Amino acid sequence: MIIVPSSHGFRVKTRKLLKKDKNRGFTRQLLENMQLKEGEQVIIKIDPSFHKGMPHRRYHGKVGVIVGRRGRAFEVKTRKGRKEIILVVRPEHLVKFSG
Repeated sequence: MIIVPSSHGFRVKTRKLLKKDKNRGFTRQLLENMQLKEGEQVIIKIDPSFHKGMPHRRYHGKVGVIVGRRGRAFEVKTRKGRKEIILVVRPEHLVKFSG
């Protein structure tokens, strides 16, 4: 019997987390529509239909602060435990925080 080690890829254990609703439709958010400025708070909400600029699944649902731009993407400062970390996230995976 051959024992195959389980894979530990970037999207491992995301079957339910990165699932889209049935009738959600096309949700492309263009960069022109996403007017985010430095200091604004955003929610990291991963859109599984866009693979570029996708953060790790541990940051899904976290609130962060925009600290800058890097090309088409935004630099988002959030927490990983006690440490502050800066993520480079494309606008398709960000939602403005209103709260």
